Amino acid sequence: MPFDADEQAEIRDAFRDAVNMAPAELERWLETAESKEVGWTHEGETESVGHHSGRRIVEIRRKRQDALTDDDYAHMRKVVGYVHRHLAQGGPAQEVETSRWRYSLMNWGHDPAK
Repeated sequence: MPFDADEQAEIRDAFRDAVNMAPAELERWLETAESKEVGWTHEGETESVGHHSGRRIVEIRRKRQDALTDDDYAHMRKVVGYVHRHLAQGGPAQEVETSRWRYSLMNWGHDPAK
């Protein structure tokens, strides 16, 4: 489904707000054991949905705005939804820095400790 210019601008703004990790920072995070140990994995696959999303976020963040595709915008909208839902659940009362909740959000490009 194609997005019109207003929808694209709205999605870009929400994505920019939700993803607070720089591409290089997210790439470094995705290489860690902690990143690879969290999240839900489709049956028969080895990479979690969030980890795959993180790699896709890096690709999107490195593209020029005029090179973004409708698939990119759809993924950006998915990322925004995930981050908002996960933040609304609230994190752990203690040890947020090393929580699976934080690690999962970081796979989606958002570090709640920032």
